[in-house]
Amino acid sequence: MSVRVLVADDQALVRAGLVALLTAAPGTEVVGEAADGDQAVRAARATRPDVILMDIRMPVLNGIAATRSILDTPDEHRPRVIMLTTFDLDEYVYAALREGASGFLLKDTPPQRIISAIHIVAAGDYLIAPDITHRLIHTYAQQQSRPSPSTTKLASLTPRETEVLRLVGTGLTNAEIAVQLVLSQATVKTHIKHTMAKLHLNSRAQAVVMAYETGLVTPTT
Repeated sequence: MSVRVLVADDQALVRAGLVALLTAAPGTEVVGEAADGDQAVRAARATRPDVILMDIRMPVLNGIAATRSILDTPDEHRPRVIMLTTFDLDEYVYAALREGASGFLLKDTPPQRIISAIHIVAAGDYLIAPDITHRLIHTYAQQQSRPSPSTTKLASLTPRETEVLRLVGTGLTNAEIAVQLVLSQATVKTHIKHTMAKLHLNSRAQAVVMAYETGLVTPTT
């Protein structure tokens, strides 16, 4: 079965290039295009894609606001969103992850890697490696005032779920968390699933942001 993809980018040449690439690639089907964030929101509702390639900087509605609108829609079908950016430390990446994006790609990413990334995300995995996630969050956390530990948002979590969230926030993989807590990877995965459901999180990257914003993890951790 092909992965259904929506391409959203205000640059016509970039958009056309991505559409041509994905149309020619086996296993992907382009179901729509959008030249701005508002069009992306409407196209997502109309075409119900599996994955959205979403440019961050677009007119009318930027990619971050569009992602928020799409993922906040009460619908069992939630597409996975990959943000497209020009710079690897774009000032908007932190906000994009916080809104639930599953990862990001540079616009100069080689074609085959773009195709691979789409399939990875469609399968339910996350595009951003733990070390890259940690570097991104670390960079932007340093630009903000240090958060004070807050238990309000985490009140629904069990002590074990809170600890797992803290370790996710430090960039550890499920396997590394399992070793540290002496648990099976399946158990760790279950804890993460329950934690994300309780906190209404859409991606692992968003969980990392939550760990920083609640003070479970600080830039010096």
